[in-house]
Amino acid sequence: IEAEEAKVAGALGYMARALVQATLPHSNIGSHEFKRTNGLFKLTLLADSDIGLPYGSIPRLLLAWISTEAVKTQNRHLILGRTLSEFMTELGLIPTGGRWGTITRLKDHMQRLFSSAISCSYTDGAHWAIKNVSPVSSANLWWNPQTPAQATLFNSTLTLNEDFFNEVVKFPIPLDLRALKALKRSPLALDIYCWLTYRSSYLKKSVTIPWPVLQAQFGSTYSTSAQGTRDFKRAFLREFGKVYLIYPSIKVKSEKHGLLLLPSKSHICNGLARVE
Repeated sequence: IEAEEAKVAGALGYMARALVQATLPHSNIGSHEFKRTNGLFKLTLLADSDIGLPYGSIPRLLLAWISTEAVKTQNRHLILGRTLSEFMTELGLIPTGGRWGTITRLKDHMQRLFSSAISCSYTDGAHWAIKNVSPVSSANLWWNPQTPAQATLFNSTLTLNEDFFNEVVKFPIPLDLRALKALKRSPLALDIYCWLTYRSSYLKKSVTIPWPVLQAQFGSTYSTSAQGTRDFKRAFLREFGKVYLIYPSIKVKSEKHGLLLLPSKSHICNGLARVE
């Protein structure tokens, strides 16, 4: 990643800002409602009770692909292609069958993500605002999971909701898609990478973020007890170690009461991945 600019490598991608400030569940929480907060900002997901909430790495890879295509094409109508295997390759997934195979999980999480209601709200006590940012208004998926390499008669397509499309094209967060593919086994590492890339793009002075605040943003399924916060801190630092291998110019320091962020080179600069 450090040897070649993302744009030159064809790996420059994007993510919607709202989904970097607060993120999806890391695992199946067994509920049809999910909330995450980042200061005065709150992300809320509501699921169809027959389908469930999206969680884990696959919805994050899907959102990165959707956001990237929206920015590149400047079009709400996206073409996923005529073969499932080619689309999965774009996501960095190897097609495998069976109950726990990538084909089954991708199909499941596409249904979960595309049918969920997603909203972002902001309140400072005196003012309150909300925006619905559910990604998809319609989807037509023609692929047969039993024959992922077989071309279908029609292209599979998505049409993005106008509010989500506008959020992405007006406030895109540049990312290196190779980093996402390298970190795809860990949804928390994906979230940390996206967030640090975003924060470092505008951070001018050092700031310490308390561990309970980071826990509310990245790990709301952990207990809010002191032990729960310690468990979250341990998990965060473990996954940060994976991010650091890809993004070694980031400057952070673990402190007793929080994570110290220092001004660093962004992994992406002016739409290009930095060469370290």
